[in-house]
Amino acid sequence: MPTSKLTKPFSPAPFKPPFWLTNPHLQSILPKFFAPKTPNYRRVIKQDSLAETDIAYDFYDAYPVQHAENGALEQTPLIVLFHGMEGSSDSHYARALAYQIHAQGWHFVVAHFRSCGGIPANGKVFYNAGDTSEVHHMLENLRENYAHIYGVGVSLGGNALAKYMGEYDDEALCDGAAVISAPVDMSSAAITMHSFLSHRIYTPYLLNPIIKKALANEITADEIAAIKAVKRISDFDNIFTAPRHGYRSKNDYYHSSSALPYLRNVTRPLLLISAKDDPFIGFTATPNDVSDSVTILDTAHGGHIGYLRYRADRSNVKTPSKKSKFDINWIPETVSAYFNHIGVPSNKTK
Repeated sequence: MPTSKLTKPFSPAPFKPPFWLTNPHLQSILPKFFAPKTPNYRRVIKQDSLAETDIAYDFYDAYPVQHAENGALEQTPLIVLFHGMEGSSDSHYARALAYQIHAQGWHFVVAHFRSCGGIPANGKVFYNAGDTSEVHHMLENLRENYAHIYGVGVSLGGNALAKYMGEYDDEALCDGAAVISAPVDMSSAAITMHSFLSHRIYTPYLLNPIIKKALANEITADEIAAIKAVKRISDFDNIFTAPRHGYRSKNDYYHSSSALPYLRNVTRPLLLISAKDDPFIGFTATPNDVSDSVTILDTAHGGHIGYLRYRADRSNVKTPSKKSKFDINWIPETVSAYFNHIGVPSNKTK
């Protein structure tokens, strides 16, 4: 098992886009247009931690896995992705990461949160960015077959994973983790999303799908009227997410669900990647906020889950995506480099 007491600092390749590609909104919006094709996933369906809703696990195996009935566990590492709001195994970052992990010779899986991955939520609760019990339940399901599990969390899924790593500390079932573009302070992230550009550009894209899912569920007439009237994600959280998950208000939800207060308790290796120009995430962690097991990697540019690169010469670049001078592989490459850094055994394929 990798140790969190590393003797050398993690020094990945820097992210340096050309000046005309440094705009954070371009970085946040364009990557989905340069994603590789969707891998041929193997889907497994299991129930959530409340035994109310089916959850999809989409695997991209390094090789066919025959799970032994005698209790023997698969020894090749499994990398599990916890996606962001309205994300899935089809998200641009999931596709890019799947191919990178596969190239390392590791198994990969996207663990979908409730109502995501094409499976509707059948219970009372939906997507909760602080639900570490659900994260632990997912990892317990995976631990039944895999001996070595490492986590990757993106955006709100990254907040949930980071909170889990601190809240569960030595009991966490991830041997290590990497988190990208996570709003670890959800109150400041909500305020950031209220800014003019963020509200105009991103709110409809994120809010409309979750409203549609909520309206399709069994909800009261008062809830329907309130949901139809919301204009901001924070309004939706106040009238739907918070009460549905037992919080007193959106403020209580944001305070209770934020990973930031838990980062000082992390005992396993954890990498936090954030762009200083991210239009979503608000306050980020500083070295005084985290334990010695946490590595903070702040970049000047990258937007929100962006990190779109431009390569003038792609003659020696291998990628499953289209032959383009643009690629979104900096995050997958950095994540795999970090896992190699903490000692995850790689079995690279040609």
